[in-house]
Amino acid sequence: MTKKEFQSLTRDVVLLDGATGSNLMAQGMPRGICPEMWIMEHKDVIQELQRGYVKAGSRIIYAPTFGGNRISLSKHGLEDRIEEINRTLMSYAKEAAGASAYVAGDITTTGRILSGNDDYTYEMAFDNYCEQIRYLSDAGADCLIAETMINIEETLAAVDAAVSVCDLPILCSMTVEADGSIFSGGNAREAAEALESAGASAVGINCSVGPDQLVSVVRSIRESVSIPVIAKPNAGIPFIDDLGNAAYSMGPDAFARHMKVLVENGAGLVGGCCGTTPEYILKTAQILGLC
Repeated sequence: MTKKEFQSLTRDVVLLDGATGSNLMAQGMPRGICPEMWIMEHKDVIQELQRGYVKAGSRIIYAPTFGGNRISLSKHGLEDRIEEINRTLMSYAKEAAGASAYVAGDITTTGRILSGNDDYTYEMAFDNYCEQIRYLSDAGADCLIAETMINIEETLAAVDAAVSVCDLPILCSMTVEADGSIFSGGNAREAAEALESAGASAVGINCSVGPDQLVSVVRSIRESVSIPVIAKPNAGIPFIDDLGNAAYSMGPDAFARHMKVLVENGAGLVGGCCGTTPEYILKTAQILGLC
């Protein structure tokens, strides 16, 4: 997908997919392992989930390449398999999407904070993202998404990497508190403005909180940028159930109602993060008149 095609697509509201990780854990993925490797070994599980999102109305689904960068994979001793992992997982998603949806190559934070010393520099972040983005682009990604980002500077490195490697649209979503503040400093509005200037094709927020807490954040971003705004919140606030598992406070109908409010306040690309399922996406599609 070219940037011009992305602009055409986003003249109307575009439905994204919902959660990946929380759904895979519900299907038996253990904690503490490399999710990308587990997904490689459970093609049927990820494709059933992704086909569920496509059937629910998702126009863009995310390839399960979230932590597939060299720095993150090295924590599991898998850095030498980075090309195989990214190409394989992109092929799974493309197969699941078929001709019914676009596939975004998914990248995320390394969890490290850029510093002025040699511990983690802009150049290291840039090189890290260039490598993964090159594999995703070569494997057929329609666009790129840098999601659940916690640091503006690292996200800017990801955007710069995307611009240098390929011509694909690069979407960016930060994870924020209800007041729009970012974990490592700054806020969603500042991030959105900086990322648009760097060349991002869409900006916004995902994860952390539910849609009912993000109205003012979405409105603030919408007022500060000219590109589409992403809203991909959790299914409400998480709590721990009697079995020690994370559960979420908001059901599909309530989630959809609150997502409609976010659209009314400027969100143009909408989906769900932790705790959401294809049912959440379907209810959102229905309330927005997208199906």
